[in-house]
Amino acid sequence: MPLDYRTAFDLAPIGLVLSANRLIVDCNRHLLNMFGAEQNQLVGRSFEVLYPSLIEFERTGARIVASLDAGGFYADDRVMKRVGSGELFWCHVSGRALNPADPHAQGIWSFEDLSAHRQLKADLTAREREIAALLIEGLSSKMIGRRLDISPRTVDVYRARLMKKYSAASTPELIHKMLSA
Repeated sequence: MPLDYRTAFDLAPIGLVLSANRLIVDCNRHLLNMFGAEQNQLVGRSFEVLYPSLIEFERTGARIVASLDAGGFYADDRVMKRVGSGELFWCHVSGRALNPADPHAQGIWSFEDLSAHRQLKADLTAREREIAALLIEGLSSKMIGRRLDISPRTVDVYRARLMKKYSAASTPELIHKMLSA
């Protein structure tokens, strides 16, 4: 097999996607396996099929636009949905908008399944999943509030709900329980 860019793309050890206007233009085998999908279930479709809910798809899109760095790069950990089974799992997503002035026009994205190291152990709402991901990143209530355009007090309410669901007495204990497999 000659080594070329297509071969490298297809056989990369992480999921890769080329996108245009939040549609999947192309993806590699690893991504298809990760999401339990066939190529015709993803190529030409919206990224929305990989999200637990429409609202998470929309909020993430807005967060990407607001958080791109000067070079057009973005990364986060988020909960995604397997197409075949509907199973939710933690995923590290990083990528680059080819034109930072129009972040969703075209992009290159990588996906890494974190489920071997991080399990979803509680039934969480969309907002709880967002806040959990940002707590894991080490953000304060004030920083999370700014990023999600909600008050720090609202973040604290969601943090309290997460602590109850995970039977955690403190934020460090909560983060530890969310990260432990």
